[in-house]
Amino acid sequence: MIVPVELMLGLGALLFFIGVFGFVTRRNIVAMLISVELVLNAVDLNFAVINRYFFPAQFEGMFFTLFSIGVSAAETAVALAIIINVYRNYHSDQVNSIENLKF
Repeated sequence: MIVPVELMLGLGALLFFIGVFGFVTRRNIVAMLISVELVLNAVDLNFAVINRYFFPAQFEGMFFTLFSIGVSAAETAVALAIIINVYRNYHSDQVNSIENLKF
């Protein structure tokens, strides 16, 4: 059974807006990072769906998706390292507690 393109794009849009809503409403740094990952996964899904719809015999969208997954994995590793360092210094994972990092 083939899943319709509209359903997959709708799922991508839903993931994107859930990620944006989670990023805007959360004050926990880890929850904000998870929300960013949801947005990136929505973009990856849309890359793959659009590629399969417009160019079914080519793989450019799949390569973009794989590249984006690699970049998001590196971004997550760096962000987790920063979060761990902030937690060690401020003993909190809330965004409000790290306002001292400003100028």
